[in-house]
Amino acid sequence: MSIYNANEVATLVVRHRTRQGSESAYEAWLRRTVITAKGYEGHLGVDVFRSNHDGMHLFTSVLRFSDTEKLQVWLDSQDRRLLIAEVQELLADGDQLEISQGREFWFTPESGQVLPPPRWKQACITFLVILPLTLTIPLCWRPLFERVPWLGGYFQSNVVITLTIVLLVVYLFMPRVTRLFEPWLNVRKNGGIHEKR
Repeated sequence: MSIYNANEVATLVVRHRTRQGSESAYEAWLRRTVITAKGYEGHLGVDVFRSNHDGMHLFTSVLRFSDTEKLQVWLDSQDRRLLIAEVQELLADGDQLEISQGREFWFTPESGQVLPPPRWKQACITFLVILPLTLTIPLCWRPLFERVPWLGGYFQSNVVITLTIVLLVVYLFMPRVTRLFEPWLNVRKNGGIHEKR
């Protein structure tokens, strides 16, 4: 399959509903799949949600990659094709995929089990992450701006400061903070269980 060409953080949401009695075999397959995916360039982490759906076990895995091109490499890989072929007999509905991009990946819910976080909660988390950075990053760059006057110009300094903040938010702080506050962000149904990998 093909996905967007935009060069930004990409999230793959995989939903698997397992057949009765195949949960242990699926868990073993999932562990191997997570380990294999971690070996691919741009892999940023995996969250696994477990719950019951229509009387069957529902596994929702959220894989994050640094950009869509690297996610596409994983989707098209021989490793993944072999793993999906191997697990098909354990699944009730086949391999269900959903891809999202941009800032929404921070708040990706588990379909049918987690309601989307209210916008005010998303705003609170975003504010919590960005405010300290806007206060500290300019101070961190100030010595360099003083030593290199042309870099300290209004436009150049703002480009450097903004780029630094964006990279730190997207790649470092926001994924960790949203995982830390995940129980507060998401309202769960049916007693779903969330595991970080």
